[in-house]
Amino acid sequence: MYVIRLPDGTLRVPHSVVADADGAEAGPEAREGRIIADAYIEIGPGDPDYDRLLRESLTEEELAERRRRWREEDADLLRRFEEWKGDMPD
Repeated sequence: MYVIRLPDGTLRVPHSVVADADGAEAGPEAREGRIIADAYIEIGPGDPDYDRLLRESLTEEELAERRRRWREEDADLLRRFEEWKGDMPD
């Protein structure tokens, strides 16, 4: 997950959320059946971590471009693997 910089300057920051199946936050004695999810929290310039997180943030467009590039590179890697696999003796 990435820090996302919104047009208004707000940052969406990854925050791991751990909750029991009933939705209550889990404590140290968490039971089986708990839900673990990734979520974002939004912070603004007044937050103590804002400046540090701003440096590593991406706009939504930059993140979409990065994902598109990964898909293209993955397709090329898969093609090269299939070619290599096709050259292997049976």
